[in-house]
Amino acid sequence: MKKSILAILTVVTIAFSSCTKDEVIPQSTFVLNSADLKGNIEDGTVSLDATKTYTLTGGLIVRKGAILIIPAGTTIMSDPTADTEKAKTIYIAVERGAKIFINGTASKPVVMTSGKDVKAEGNWGGLIICGDGKVNTGDNGSSEVGDLSYGGNNNADSSGEINYLKISYTGSRFSATKEYNGISFFGVGSGTIVSNIYTYESGDDAVEFFGGAVNATNLVLVNSYDDSLDYADGYVGTISNVYISGISFAGIEGSNNGANDVALPMTNAKLSNISIVKGANAKFTASEKAINFKEGGGIQTYTNLFVDGITTFAKIDGGTGATARIAAGEFKVNTINFVTATNTTTTYVTTQNGAGNGATLPSWADWTK
Repeated sequence: MKKSILAILTVVTIAFSSCTKDEVIPQSTFVLNSADLKGNIEDGTVSLDATKTYTLTGGLIVRKGAILIIPAGTTIMSDPTADTEKAKTIYIAVERGAKIFINGTASKPVVMTSGKDVKAEGNWGGLIICGDGKVNTGDNGSSEVGDLSYGGNNNADSSGEINYLKISYTGSRFSATKEYNGISFFGVGSGTIVSNIYTYESGDDAVEFFGGAVNATNLVLVNSYDDSLDYADGYVGTISNVYISGISFAGIEGSNNGANDVALPMTNAKLSNISIVKGANAKFTASEKAINFKEGGGIQTYTNLFVDGITTFAKIDGGTGATARIAAGEFKVNTINFVTATNTTTTYVTTQNGAGNGATLPSWADWTK
């Protein structure tokens, strides 16, 4: 009898080992359908297949505790049949406590784009990432679109990684007052890695940071129909190597808090190696200048900032919070304290090379061509 029991246990052990080795046990209950990508990833890890093209037909939400992995060379396209109403329901979102890993490379970036034959800004929503970082609007905010909770007390929080992502034709209008950005970071912590992002034809901002402390590097933001780069709500982080071209409103909009311009934690953004190029097309007017120092502004420091095609350097909030920041020397551009009376680009931008090559795309961004 003892020998029989041992024999049975041996067979079970071998079978279990074989099952584990062959990975036949599903990692997530989510069912992938490349032709109809949408729904809630509630658990486990979901990995896309770079040999397939995915059609995003609705909201794809990575819920708390779950992980989405997108390997190098993967293409995700929005529903080619989506009308204006449906376009606002098509997006990818990462809930607070979930993670996304976009693992592109220079030769094989991850692509998120419109599926329409004739592509245009606003064909779909965009990418939304929510984290547990500090935000001066409260610990449990709700994302502009998607209604996802964000914010907390952990500025070191990780929402995963984004490397080599091309994202285009985003910014569908959710309502009369709300549009998607290309990528929205809501309370995302510094444990998240963000590098090498290319946005093109965004119907609203290209990239926006709502609080949090995530750092970002190597951003190419082309043709945005609101601001190109935006940060607000107590964002504290470093953003480096940014090439901006095709500006509708501001090249960069930096804010502290719309309801309380001296709210804490105060925005404290350090930006370096930045090129802001208005763009030759008449539709890009840069109506809110190179920098829009808005809603208290917070603390803003720019190093090696280059500006092309914009004469007046900044649009300045007239509130007492912004006035106090400027008086304290907390709006600094290329080592010079900004002074409202000398608000011209030539005052603050002289021999800088910005992102690396002035008004021309820098060599580190060749992968975007």
